[in-house]
Amino acid sequence: MTTTLQRPATDAEILATFEVMAHLRPMLTRETYVARIRGLMDSDGYQLTALVEDGVVRAVAGWRVLDMLYCGRLLSIDDLVADPSERSRGHGKALLDWLKAEARRLDCTQVELISNVIREQAHRFYFREGMAVDAFHFRARV
Repeated sequence: MTTTLQRPATDAEILATFEVMAHLRPMLTRETYVARIRGLMDSDGYQLTALVEDGVVRAVAGWRVLDMLYCGRLLSIDDLVADPSERSRGHGKALLDWLKAEARRLDCTQVELISNVIREQAHRFYFREGMAVDAFHFRARV
């Protein structure tokens, strides 16, 4: 088996990540996915990285680099998901390890992500991978 990490750039490569991303973001539609990703790329510096095994996307991450007063540059992970039928095969770990290395390459001081409180299985994974809860994320709908 051949496993690679890729940065989807063409519309076809971006669309190839949809099936996996939809497991995390079920509100997305195939018809609007590429335009939505392109819009985030253009407006906010959003980037995709996909773990591809033998031509099939097995895991995908959406991320961006931010500069914050409290910590300086950081790599913020918006989306991190592995195909549920392929979990426990190391795809999520490989992708997270790549994101950490990319953060170092980009002179970031840390990697962060926000995870819904109900995603307990994901939280166990994050703790195993050396991540910690160090803040509350507050929000108000307006």
